[in-house]
Amino acid sequence: MQHIDPPGRVAAGHGDALEGALLTTLLARSAAELVVLDDALRVLWSHGAYGATPRHRIGDRFGEGFLLDDPPAFEALLSEARAGPEPRLLRTKGRRTAEEGPSRSLLLTAQRLEGPEGGAPLGVLVAVDDVTEGERDSRRAAAVAAVRDSVGRTMDATATARELAECLVPDYAGIAAVDLVIDVLHGEEPPSAAEVEGRPLRRAAMSSAVPLPAHASVDVRYLPPRTPFGRALADAHPRLVDLESEVVWLDADPQWNRAVRLAGAHSLLIAPLTLHGSVLGMLTLYRCGGDEPFCAADLDAAAILAARAALTMDNARRYQHDHTIAATVQRRLLPQPSRAQVALDTAHAHRVGPDTSCWYDSIALPGARTALVVGAVAGGSIQAAAVMGQLRLVVRALAELDLPPDELLARLHESAARLAKERAALPPGDPLHREPLTAACVYTVYDPSTRQFATACAGGAPPLIVSPEGRVWAPEVAPGPALGSPDLGPLAKSVVTVAEGSVLALRAGGFVRDTESADAQLRSALARPEFRLPELCDAMVYALPDEALEEGAVLLVARTGALPRDHVVTVELGYERTSPAEARGIVREQCATWGIDEDTARGTELLASELVTNAVRYGAPPVRIRLVLSDVLTCEVYDDGAAAPQLRHPRTMDEGGRGLYLVAQFAARWGVRPTGTGKVLWAEQALHDGE
Repeated sequence: MQHIDPPGRVAAGHGDALEGALLTTLLARSAAELVVLDDALRVLWSHGAYGATPRHRIGDRFGEGFLLDDPPAFEALLSEARAGPEPRLLRTKGRRTAEEGPSRSLLLTAQRLEGPEGGAPLGVLVAVDDVTEGERDSRRAAAVAAVRDSVGRTMDATATARELAECLVPDYAGIAAVDLVIDVLHGEEPPSAAEVEGRPLRRAAMSSAVPLPAHASVDVRYLPPRTPFGRALADAHPRLVDLESEVVWLDADPQWNRAVRLAGAHSLLIAPLTLHGSVLGMLTLYRCGGDEPFCAADLDAAAILAARAALTMDNARRYQHDHTIAATVQRRLLPQPSRAQVALDTAHAHRVGPDTSCWYDSIALPGARTALVVGAVAGGSIQAAAVMGQLRLVVRALAELDLPPDELLARLHESAARLAKERAALPPGDPLHREPLTAACVYTVYDPSTRQFATACAGGAPPLIVSPEGRVWAPEVAPGPALGSPDLGPLAKSVVTVAEGSVLALRAGGFVRDTESADAQLRSALARPEFRLPELCDAMVYALPDEALEEGAVLLVARTGALPRDHVVTVELGYERTSPAEARGIVREQCATWGIDEDTARGTELLASELVTNAVRYGAPPVRIRLVLSDVLTCEVYDDGAAAPQLRHPRTMDEGGRGLYLVAQFAARWGVRPTGTGKVLWAEQALHDGE
């Protein structure tokens, strides 16, 4: 058995043979071509890669075997190698003299060969490695990694296409374009490969490392079937095209093809974006100028790129589809155009977003008052839109009870808590089980007879008020707990009096900014009392940053007015049995003054008589009647009794209980609401033209 000593020497009698065998084996397995050069760059010794015939003969100059793109750099490499014992490296381009074609990537390693016993160097050993295929593989792997790491960070198909194009240029291609089937951009189901012919594609993204002519822009493309583009979509296979050869299909899309040819494109790679047999679009890559053309191995890389991109694109499409449904549901749940409010002009700006479901509403209340409400539910899904619709209907139902803002939001908080409890009781596997219910709401009531706003907030931002002079200020409204939260803290009501012509702005979602600078921009945009309300909404939208619009936002603005003084009449009544007759006389006289038609006047007389009778019989003094003329005729009767009346359905032989029953039959709307000292019963009559 052969023994080798630690210094590397072999046993006596075997050294030359063993060293020769080792040298022969190592040289046969060397992937690099080895050349020993003297100081004049002449070959002293050479060995071909993997034992092949060497390219150099003894006495040749190095340049007779390899044509390098940068000979001075090679000479500098040899000078550095001769100067010291450390090996020197150089990456360059070149090719063997006997081979045709473009230059290849070479890795040159130069190492000085020391003479025996410290004598003069024997020469320089140069190892020539052809690393072209390795670099190509690395380039393809880097492109796949870039798509994996950079594409799919958003749930927007256009943004995903832009990420795909930008991550491939300039490292993998000189020009990248992504065209998507229009159905995909709309969130609809993509066509199959058999159905894609004739479908329009929209240019979703393009990135270029080289200047493109001005006419290179393409919006919608129709791909003829007898082109590589059409064929790639039809059979769902990538295509590799040499643009320097004569091709007859270039005229099918002359504008774009002429542009890329003028930009120096010489190699084309087409990868269809397909998933489960459906075609979402197409990725087109070009290499230009001195960049090496695509090769057959790039077809496999293109298939991997396209598969990854198609998956993320389909996720974005599905999200867009769900978002479109949720947005449609949200818009359907918002109030439809209704009658104009009394002494109050309103306008709104609404943006459906993926993170917030916002809503707004304006509700006509008795006595010519108007309730304004904005709210937001966290999440832009269909479930969030459904919760938004539920909360809006609860607000509407509670508004019909004419509750004060703080009490209304307290009851709305209870309803939201029940919804949150139902959500928590869902099975653990339901995604909604892990999603907490979070919502906010701001509710305010405007009374034009007093020009007062009564406001309460449940997790929302207080309203902003713009005076007729343009001063923007926010009333002090105690912030209440958000809807659905476990916090059961109290809700407070704030009442402020404003001048006629003031503007009130209620906002939720993106219009509520956390930073002082962003809030200052919104206030500056709002300080335009001379603007019409739609123009004011536009100015507020323009002041928002992009991310605020994307998250969902709602703005409701209202300009205040006042009822004419002669449209409100209040009379104190006695607390006695003759008061109903006195009320009928007051109504009759005032209706004549206002020119109310006879049928409406008689109906209002009856309503006033029954309401006053109820107040005298079951209420407490003092009693007063108030008539309000707006778009309807409202009769209100105030008393200090705390008990609310109950509507009864009397039987034939019952002697009483018909008062409120008659009110319910004759009035367009009626109800009761508490006051600070008692209650008020009210009833409305629609106005007619008197014919």
